[in-house]
Amino acid sequence: MDVVSSRDSRESLTVRKQRATKARIAEAAARAVADHGLAGATVEQIAAAAEVGRATFFRYFSAKEDAVAEGMTTRWLDVITAALATQPPDLTADAAVRGAFDDLGDGFAAISDQVRELAALTRSSPVFSAWTLQIYLRYEAAIAELVTPRFTDLVPDDPRPRLLGALAMASVRVALDDWLVHGGSLPARVRSALASITVA
Repeated sequence: MDVVSSRDSRESLTVRKQRATKARIAEAAARAVADHGLAGATVEQIAAAAEVGRATFFRYFSAKEDAVAEGMTTRWLDVITAALATQPPDLTADAAVRGAFDDLGDGFAAISDQVRELAALTRSSPVFSAWTLQIYLRYEAAIAELVTPRFTDLVPDDPRPRLLGALAMASVRVALDDWLVHGGSLPARVRSALASITVA
């Protein structure tokens, strides 16, 4: 029994180390893109920043783009959830979502090229398109969890928190698509799309 428990403990430690290594590589990839752009960032730079070898990099990611995508996803998820968590407690759920994304628009000009590059990357193949869908589902779930306490009349299995998360991310996706094609201000497009959301 002790042998089994010890083996399970070792396996758990191994999994945790692997997860931490993958997260470190993804974070380094996101930083590399922020510093050098998608084209300028290299696997060697990312591996060195993550303090792993090239072979280790490719044990976790099949290409530079995979690591960048994972790193940017995690970074933006942290940013979105942090902005939502700091909204005034008296706001309704939908008002809090609008306020959070409005806050994210501050300083967008400085990262617009990054956003455009990442958006182009996620639309570059069916594989990345499928991956993007999973990203949006992660964002929706995170938003739903944070806005749930703002509903004062929830019933069991109430769909409204998750629905609000889905509507918010659909609004962002529509705004992003329009921005990529027509230009203009992405924050303004997001605000306009979110303005129509009301989940009573």
